[in-house]
Amino acid sequence: MNIVLVGLSHKTAPVEMRERLAFNEALINDALSALVDHVEVDEGLIVSTCNRVEVVASVPAGVEKGIHRLTGFLSDFHNLPLESLDLHLYRHSHTDAIKHIFRVASSLDSMVVGESQILGQVKEAYQCAVRAGTVGRVLSQLMHRALSVAKRIRTETAISQKPVSISSVAVELARKVHSDLSDNTILLVGAGEIGELAARNLMEAGAGKLIVTNRTTERAEQIAREFGGGAVNFEAFYDILPSADIVICSTDAPDYVIRMADARRALKSRRRGPLLFIDISVPRNIDPAIADLQDSFLFDVDDLQSVVNSNLTERQREAHVAEAIIEAEVQHFIKHLRSLDIGPSVLEVKEILSQVALSEFKRNRKRMGNLDPEQETAIEDILIPALVNKLSHPVLVHLRAAARNGDSTDVLDELRKMIRID
Repeated sequence: MNIVLVGLSHKTAPVEMRERLAFNEALINDALSALVDHVEVDEGLIVSTCNRVEVVASVPAGVEKGIHRLTGFLSDFHNLPLESLDLHLYRHSHTDAIKHIFRVASSLDSMVVGESQILGQVKEAYQCAVRAGTVGRVLSQLMHRALSVAKRIRTETAISQKPVSISSVAVELARKVHSDLSDNTILLVGAGEIGELAARNLMEAGAGKLIVTNRTTERAEQIAREFGGGAVNFEAFYDILPSADIVICSTDAPDYVIRMADARRALKSRRRGPLLFIDISVPRNIDPAIADLQDSFLFDVDDLQSVVNSNLTERQREAHVAEAIIEAEVQHFIKHLRSLDIGPSVLEVKEILSQVALSEFKRNRKRMGNLDPEQETAIEDILIPALVNKLSHPVLVHLRAAARNGDSTDVLDELRKMIRID
């Protein structure tokens, strides 16, 4: 059985090309039906995300024909000239295809190593193919193993544990300052995109309340309404600064919005622990001298980016551990595939032994005396098959072991020689 893969990703193609090659939900069933022709492709599935489009197939006609078929399918289905695709496509077969699928499912080939979204996307691609009836024994076992490997890597490594976005790092820092977020109030000053995302992540992490202020009141009310929080006028937020535990500042103001005097007044009025300032604005909107105040913590966008970079480095270290796991899993799966391939060989072994047993029975039939038809039928239909099963068992155990090492053909050849059957 031959497994092949043809595709492109963020590493090989710009977003314009990825968009043109994408398969949306409305197209996927028609695409899978067109892909699997049961001549050159007998099983197939399609992984299509914003960062990659990959076609995976089991091809009985051989690797070269299979890859040619998959390449032509992508070109024809999307009505794109093959010349415009060729520069962006990668093509894998056998071990390389299996390894690539394992790496994709485990997020080692993602734009952000360790991200969790790709595992769900790969699982959905497999389930779509199952519903369309385009996967069978080979790809089912391949995808089950790929999903299992991805889960193993998430369990045995820390590849996804360190946050690698500014907004996620804001949550990590908040937890270091306030271990329990459930009683915390977040004050979002300004409605910049990253600031809003940081506030969203904090609320999803369990923060108790969100208060939003913005120079455009409607925008502040919209964000507050989404989280069941409150909105205040921009000029009035200084009055509620003491009630905040985490202040996220994300405006386009050219100067400081929160100054030393504002922070001093807020800290003096507080009776509930430290105050965390997160300044995601560029230029900075919070006076950096505030970091020197007692019970005050201040992080600007460079501080957050430094944590992001450190966490990315940690993820890369964990990725090396994950790669070793994948190498071992690929070899294990290849051995498993080889053992699946011996079905015809099992039948051949039993047929060879049946021929020998039946031939010996007929050669010695006269020496057995009188047998009625029922007895003869019992010998041929019960005794001989039982003997064949008994005699073939150790041969088949040896054959399966040989298959895992890629030597099943040699074992069969030796068996033929031993009993002189070509």
